[in-house]
Order: sequence, then C-alpha cells, then structure tokens
Amino acid sequence: MRKICWALLVFCIPLGILSQKEESAELFLEEYTDEFQSLFFEALKQKGIQNYDRAVEKLLECKNLQPENEVVDYELARAYYLDGKYNLAQGYAVLALEKAPNNYWYLEHFVSIMDRQGNTIDAFADILPLSNTILKENLANIYFQKRKYEEALRLLANLPETTSTNSLKQKIEDSLQRNEVRKTQIVEKATISESPVESFRKRIAVLISNSDFNTLQKVAKEAMDSYPLQPYFQYGYGLALTKTNKQEKGIEVLEAAVDFIFDDDSLKNSIYKVLSDTFASMGNQKKANEYSSKIVPGS
Repeated sequence: MRKICWALLVFCIPLGILSQKEESAELFLEEYTDEFQSLFFEALKQKGIQNYDRAVEKLLECKNLQPENEVVDYELARAYYLDGKYNLAQGYAVLALEKAPNNYWYLEHFVSIMDRQGNTIDAFADILPLSNTILKENLANIYFQKRKYEEALRLLANLPETTSTNSLKQKIEDSLQRNEVRKTQIVEKATISESPVESFRKRIAVLISNSDFNTLQKVAKEAMDSYPLQPYFQYGYGLALTKTNKQEKGIEVLEAAVDFIFDDDSLKNSIYKVLSDTFASMGNQKKANEYSSKIVPGS
C-alpha cells in the first residue's frame, strides 16, 4: 500500500492502533510540496475546530495540487459528512474507494454515509468493485462492528473460508447467541412482572390474531376456569368453540359472557359479531340479524 495511506491513519485511527504502525506522517509528506503540507495541516486544524467550510476550502486547494490523492478525497468526505452535506460526502467517499478499494477506513466511512442517508452500498455496484474479496471481508467486519449481524453473515457465506473469516463468523454467531439470551431474559422478566390475568389476555389476543383456534380453546378454557368472571376469557373460549365445529356450545358460552360485561361496548360488539356469524353459518338468519342489530357502530 502506498505511503499515502499511513498519513491518513495519523488522523483517523486511535493512538493505540497508530502505535503499531512503523510508518509516519513525515514519510508521507516528504512526497509533497511545502504548499501542500501547509494546506493539508490547516484543513485538518479547521476541521478539528468544526470550521468545516474553511476545512473544505483548504482541502479543495490540496486537491488542485494532487487530484489523484485519495487521502484528500477521504478528508473531503469526512468534512462534508461532519457538516451534514451527505451527498457531497458520498461523492468524495466514492472517489477515495475507487482509488483504494481495499482500505478499511475509506469503506467504513462510506458505509456510515450510506447509513445516514438510508442507502446501501449495493446501489454502487456499477462503480465500486463489490466482488473484491478484501473489500467484502472488510465490509463484513464493518457490519459486525455496527451490529448488522445478518448482513455480515450473508457476506461471509460468499467468501472463502480463512482463519480471519472463520474467526469473524464465530464472533457474529456468539453475538447473536448473546442477543437471544438477552431477549429471553427480557421476556421472562416482563412475564414475571405482569399479572396472570394480563398474561392470559395477551396470549389469547395473539392466538385470536393468528387464528390458532385449537390452541385458543385450550388456553382460554384454562383462563376461564381460573378467572370465571373475566368475560374476555369467555369470549376467547366461545370464539374457539364456534371455529372448531362446536357451535352450540360456543353460542352458550358467548351468550353467558354478555351478562358479565358492563362497560366494554367493544367486547360486546365482538361477541355479537361472532354470534351473528355463527347463527348465519347454521342457517338461522333470524338470530343472525338479531345479534347483528345489537352491534353499536363506532364502539
């Protein structure tokens, strides 16, 4: 990799990582004029004090002196990004990546720009060498750092197995496993903290939403036996019966449930709707119309 990339590292990576590198900024700057050095350091200074317009001005002067310098393109992308000018940042980030597609930090910044705009790198398949093995592995690492585990795994699936790719895959799988453990703990904690009645209500609501009437019949019956004065549980049980060829028994349960409802017109409407549909399916249109007429609009 050209010496130019070590200069970039001076300004964009932590000192702990930098200390591992033997190259220095001086080696990079030897290749350029005093004018370029002066402009480049002034640009970095202005960016550091959040004077982004001035930083861009100096970097553009650097680009006039060194049009093919990808470090300048990268720094322009960073300055525009920090200034909230994402389209301009994107353009220069692409230029930097085109010249050095294997550079991890160029790619990492480009992905950050894409994330901020709600775009993906796939939109640039006709410009960037996305089939490049090093680029793809770098991208998988970036997705891992950003906790985009599924995207990272999809990239790794199309890469040759190496020590580094296998290690990354193991890290991702470990992270996914930890996430699942945390989710389970959260659900368990929430279940413990809520009342048994509320827990039954949620389970019944989900089963109704999924039209799982066989399971609904069992769960609602258990809930109704434990809490016989809860009309919602009777509604769930009666609904399940009518949907599993036990219409007569279902009608009996639903009609009894109405007597327990005092201030829940929405639940009454739901019961009347089930009763009306059930009688209609049995050919008793008179009773179907009777219950249909009881439904209160807007409740």
